[in-house]
Amino acid sequence: MPTLLLIRHGHVEGIAPERFRSRLELNLTARGRGQVQAVAAYVRRRWPGTQAVYASPLSRCQDTAAAIATPLGLTVRTMDGLNDLDYGAWQGLTHSEAAMRWPGLVDRWFVAPHRVHIPDGETLLDLAARASRALATCLDQAPAEATIAVVAHDSVNRVLLCEMMGLPLAQYWRLRQDPCCVNVIQAGVEFRVALLNGIDHLADAPEQDGGDAPATDGGAGRDGAES
Repeated sequence: MPTLLLIRHGHVEGIAPERFRSRLELNLTARGRGQVQAVAAYVRRRWPGTQAVYASPLSRCQDTAAAIATPLGLTVRTMDGLNDLDYGAWQGLTHSEAAMRWPGLVDRWFVAPHRVHIPDGETLLDLAARASRALATCLDQAPAEATIAVVAHDSVNRVLLCEMMGLPLAQYWRLRQDPCCVNVIQAGVEFRVALLNGIDHLADAPEQDGGDAPATDGGAGRDGAES
C-alpha cells in the first residue's frame, strides 16, 4: 500500500493582532525556512525513495514542497484542491473585526466549526470534499508501494485526518497541526495513521525569529495555529 506523508508548510510571517489569513500570500520566516530544511532532511533520510511531491498552490506550501522535492530529483506537482480554506469576507480581518460584523458567528467557528458557513467563503464540508478529491487523485497516481508527500495547510490537513480517522468534522479543533509537522499514513483500502503531528525532526530548527508572532495564517483555533 502507498505511504502518504501529509505535511504542513513552515512557519510564516506573523501578523498582530491575529487575522483570518487563509489565501493571503505569506512568506516563510527565518524560523520557517529552518523548519523547511529540517523536514526536507527528515524526508530524504527516512523516505529516500519518495516518488512524488504534491502541494497547494500557495507559496508557503510551494516553497516547503520544493525543499523536499529538489534533493530527491523531483518537481512539485501543484494541486488546486489542496488550497487553504476560503475565508471569504473574513479574509484579512482580525478576529475582533469579524466578530463585530458577524456577531456570534466567529464565536461559533471556534466552538462548532462544522456548523459555520463563512460569508462568501466555504464550509468545512466544502473543504473536505475538494481536499479529499485532490488526495484521491494523488493516491490514484501512486504505485502500490510508493511513498508520496503532500504539503498543505493546517485546515486541509485537519479535515483530511478527520476523514482518515473516521472522525466527524465537529472534532476539527482536536487535531493539532504544527508548522512542518509530518503525518504518516498507510493508504490502503483503509487509512492507518502511523504518526500524527510528528515534530521530533524539528528539534534542532530555530525556535523563534525576532518578534514574530506564532504561525496563524487563518483563524486561529484553541491551539493558536491554523492554515
